[in-house]
Amino acid sequence: MIKSKVAVNKLFNLVRLDVKSIMKNCTFLFLFLATLNGCGTKSPDKDETKLVRDDQRPNILWITTEDMSPHLPSYGDSTVTTPNIDKLAREGVRYTNVYSVSGVCAPGRHALITGMYPSNTGAMHMRNWKRTSALDEIKDPELLNIPTYEAVLPPEAKCFTEFMRARGYYCTNNSKEDYQFRTPKSAWNESNNSAHWRNRPEGVPFFAVFNIMDTHESRVWKREKDPLSVDPSEVPVPPYYPDTEVIRKDIARNYNNIILMDQEVGKILDQLEEDGLSENTIVFFFSDHGSGLPRSKRWVYDSGLKVPMIIRYPNKKAAGITNNELVSFVDFAPSMLSLTDIPIPEYMQGLPFIGEQKASPRRYVFATRDRMDPAQEKIRAVRDKRFKYIRNLEPDKPWVRFLPYRDRMNLMGEMYRLDDAGKLNDDHKWFWAKSKPGEELYDTEVDPFEMNNLASDPAYIDKKKELRRALEQWQTHYRDLGLISETEVIKLLWPPKGEQPVTAAPEIEISKMERDLIRLNLTSATQGASIVYRTDTSSRWKLYHEPINIPVSAQIEVLAHRIGFKESEKVLRTFKN
Repeated sequence: MIKSKVAVNKLFNLVRLDVKSIMKNCTFLFLFLATLNGCGTKSPDKDETKLVRDDQRPNILWITTEDMSPHLPSYGDSTVTTPNIDKLAREGVRYTNVYSVSGVCAPGRHALITGMYPSNTGAMHMRNWKRTSALDEIKDPELLNIPTYEAVLPPEAKCFTEFMRARGYYCTNNSKEDYQFRTPKSAWNESNNSAHWRNRPEGVPFFAVFNIMDTHESRVWKREKDPLSVDPSEVPVPPYYPDTEVIRKDIARNYNNIILMDQEVGKILDQLEEDGLSENTIVFFFSDHGSGLPRSKRWVYDSGLKVPMIIRYPNKKAAGITNNELVSFVDFAPSMLSLTDIPIPEYMQGLPFIGEQKASPRRYVFATRDRMDPAQEKIRAVRDKRFKYIRNLEPDKPWVRFLPYRDRMNLMGEMYRLDDAGKLNDDHKWFWAKSKPGEELYDTEVDPFEMNNLASDPAYIDKKKELRRALEQWQTHYRDLGLISETEVIKLLWPPKGEQPVTAAPEIEISKMERDLIRLNLTSATQGASIVYRTDTSSRWKLYHEPINIPVSAQIEVLAHRIGFKESEKVLRTFKN
């Protein structure tokens, strides 16, 4: 977070101007002084059950999948069978109100790894720090003229895994990162396609992530010629789609991919069992956001934000329980520290929902939609357990914008064709309107597809005011950088000219020299820089978090990196007896 008083004042001057033009009647400045409603307070309450023995630190395994809403039998959708996830649900706690902070992967993964809202750190767009294959089909140079920059965290902020590594955890990621900044080497012991808990030293506790790609949006068109084990005539068709053969086939393909994903879940759980680790490992299963189909992915409707989550504890404690508390992706990082008895840093904006430092339940969760590849957008949303409020800050823009990556899907081509032919009914064609309402309000209990906008219904005026107020307070409390242009965001993140700083090269200080060992202190002049080192240039980087001893006559290589800055030059030094 920007510490300079001048920079902060500049930010809020810009925000005031933007709010006056697009949020005319909001009491934004007054709300800046108000306490954030519904952010929760930390509570000494323990989780439902004692998870592990006092003399053990639990291993933690995340099995994550891509682009999947709760389309599972354990969540009431019996379109396909998922025996491995079903078993996990029987043995674990099933969460019913878990939401990403964005309907797309990179901002959501930023929240997961940092415990901070992407709209607060400059990570709200898809993607901000590099151009990827999603832009390959764009030929217009104006559309490609999108700035690249990294999100910048407060100096004290780290990837949460770094705190776990400092406490002795072996942290592996297999293998997607996509955090909206270059991943510092301090974040993981291993982050690649072969990363595995099996590579850790014997007896060391682990935190391991396995990301399964089978359900990703792209697998719908990449596998369109593969055999289907799901009958298209039997799949449910959401009411916002026309019921055609083309659309049913893509929906069936999406379900077919869920079957394949479940098989991969089973393989990972089998490995855990083979290694005798099931009884001291907390297993998480969840998706990175909602379904990859159009009108789900990228949007702030529940179809884009709501995910399944199952947690299985050692010895299957709390098995079969359903938890209905609201959970946001921003809550995961502090929750992992809570589970492992690591103090939660003050900068984290999420609330731990499990463990010794569990917070009071949330009242609201928040989400954003900003630029998606070339398509500029600005939407904010807040949800309680029943009602969803959406603020379209640029209502003059149409729902469907130029997104060639999404348009590779046959379902989307079918929608374009039917729209051109005038064959969409009222339930279908509203999504193709050339403008949007300024506000939307949905009762998700009676309208789970969020199609009946209650924003102008006098019966819901109090609920709309409540949620609007909560959203405005959240935007102010966590300085919503999406309200200003990316050019201005870059200048705020990399003052004064928007040029990326370089992390200062580490300094190596000998604090003690004995006959066989040298004791070293490693520092960097860049505030908040993380430092890694290795004594063999072919080995993995080790996290520096306290003075280290190396053998006399050894060689040491050291690197420093603050998130959002360029990493430092490597410093190589050899000592002699």
